[in-house]
Amino acid sequence: MSLARQVADVVARTTSDDVPTPVLDRARHLVLDAVGLAFAASAHPFADTAAQALGSFGPGDVPVLGSKTRLPARDAAVLNGVLVHGLDFDDTHIGAVTHVSASALPAAISAAVAADASTRDLLLGYVLGVEVAARVGLAGAGAFHDLGFHPTALAGAFGSAVAAGSVTGLAEDQLVAAQGVVGSMAAGLLEFLEDGSWTKRLHPGWAAQSGITAAAFAKAGWSGPEAVYEGRFGLFATHLAGRETHPELVAAGLGERWETAETAVKPYPICHFAHAFADAVLLLREQHDLRTEDVAAIRCAIHPVPGKVVCEPAAAKWEPRDEYDAKFSLPYVVSTALACGRFTLAELEDDALRDPEVLALARKVEVVPDPDSAFPAAYSGWVQITTTDGRVLTHREQVNRGHADRPLTDDDVVTKFRGSMAPVADEATTERVLAAVLSLGREATDTSARTFAEACAAG
Repeated sequence: MSLARQVADVVARTTSDDVPTPVLDRARHLVLDAVGLAFAASAHPFADTAAQALGSFGPGDVPVLGSKTRLPARDAAVLNGVLVHGLDFDDTHIGAVTHVSASALPAAISAAVAADASTRDLLLGYVLGVEVAARVGLAGAGAFHDLGFHPTALAGAFGSAVAAGSVTGLAEDQLVAAQGVVGSMAAGLLEFLEDGSWTKRLHPGWAAQSGITAAAFAKAGWSGPEAVYEGRFGLFATHLAGRETHPELVAAGLGERWETAETAVKPYPICHFAHAFADAVLLLREQHDLRTEDVAAIRCAIHPVPGKVVCEPAAAKWEPRDEYDAKFSLPYVVSTALACGRFTLAELEDDALRDPEVLALARKVEVVPDPDSAFPAAYSGWVQITTTDGRVLTHREQVNRGHADRPLTDDDVVTKFRGSMAPVADEATTERVLAAVLSLGREATDTSARTFAEACAAG
């Protein structure tokens, strides 16, 4: 049996009752994190640009998170993906190296609103989308990044096809076809790292609309290659030729082991590969009362694959050109955390990026390979600070905070949500959205997906 059919077999017969209650509860908090970040992103220029571009195709009636905009279902999914992922503060399945909610949630919302489905259907579709996207990323064994592919875009397309297919009630054969069709739409390059372009922000939304499109074609009777994962010209043979992959993981444990519960919520608004370094520097700063003038040199050890993302090209990492460069700059993250004692969205403002003290400190950062890194199972970080008086201080964060082994609690997620909402929404809006998300798919309060989407839009 093909991998796509194994996936389809499980998805076609899975109901909300089959998903453990703790998984559904965690899923609601992952949705809460994503919705709060969409609201926060709505205040940034890229959100207006995306809305303008998508609005040029014509109006629609599907609400957009944190916005007064209404768009056709597929365009709404694109914009929701941009908003959830735009600040790069959204959740990540660590082993898959994939932002899973940023595509699965927009796909599930748009599909559910268009189909007049319930929030119970929406939540199930979202969870199944996360499950499949995570498994596709895991099957790539961390190699997608190394070859310049963004797994959030690739894996997210397959997860979105499953999310949309589940919500719209596709039969097994149709779910097989949807995965086959979306394989020709799955795309996303990491070339943005070279010049700070905005393309990465578009990847999850594009994956979501691709999934919705593929599900619609499959429902209408369009065929797709069944061996889209493991075939001679399937995903892994074409994108990861010559690399170690594990295609069997796409279907392994689906419906029995829940990757949703393994998904990490970010404590910092930066690339997940740099989180352990921020924590390490902040700990050393506090333990030794360090200030910038105390630092003679900083050495950071990182696995070469994530190192390509946050340490190359060097010119953009040691002196970021804009806030998106800064999010993906290990030297900037380390120097900012040491200088400021924190790393929040404020540390990505224009004035912060030009702080001479921070930039001078960044020039003292040396990056070396880390032979003891846990990547891709976890995003490790080792930091050594040599002080002006000759002390050598070191700390290793082998498992990054937020990882399933060191998760942010549900209460932590609610706190983060409130922080995301504070700059852009009043208390009444914040409480309305909080209540809508945490009641998502509960039998006693189950409502239509449209009602939920309206509650999560701007008033």
